[in-house]
Amino acid sequence: QVQLVDSGGGSVQTGGSLRLSCVVSGYTYSHYCMGWFRQAPGKEREGIAVIVSDGRISYTDSVKGRFTISQDNARNTLYLKMNSLKSEDTGMYYCAVVTGYVTAAQVFGIMTNAPHALNARGQGTTVTVNS
Repeated sequence: QVQLVDSGGGSVQTGGSLRLSCVVSGYTYSHYCMGWFRQAPGKEREGIAVIVSDGRISYTDSVKGRFTISQDNARNTLYLKMNSLKSEDTGMYYCAVVTGYVTAAQVFGIMTNAPHALNARGQGTTVTVNS
C-alpha cells in the first residue's frame, strides 16, 4: 500500500522560498500522476502542481513561474520548490498520487473536488507566508 510522508513547510516572509518534500513508499506502479494540492482556511482545495509518470508537468495558473515540481526516483521523493511566496500561498500543503492512466486535468479535478478518490495523500505540511 502506497504511503506518502510530506514535510518542509514553515513560516517565511513574503518573497521567500521553501522546498516541500514527499517521500513515497510501497509504490510500484508504472503509470501514475503525483502532485501537490493545498487548502487555506476558508478556501477551497486547490490542485497546484502535478507530474505524470511520462514526465509531463502541469501547474495551476496562480503558481506558474514561481513553483517547480520535480521528482527524484532514486530517492523516491517528490519535491515542490516554491519561490517568490505570497501571503495567498499560505495553507496546508499535501502531496498526493493517483495511479493508472490519468491526465493532469483529471488529477487536478480529483484534488479539488474528490480527494477521497486519491490513492494516497500525505499528512500535510503547513506553509505560512507573512506579509
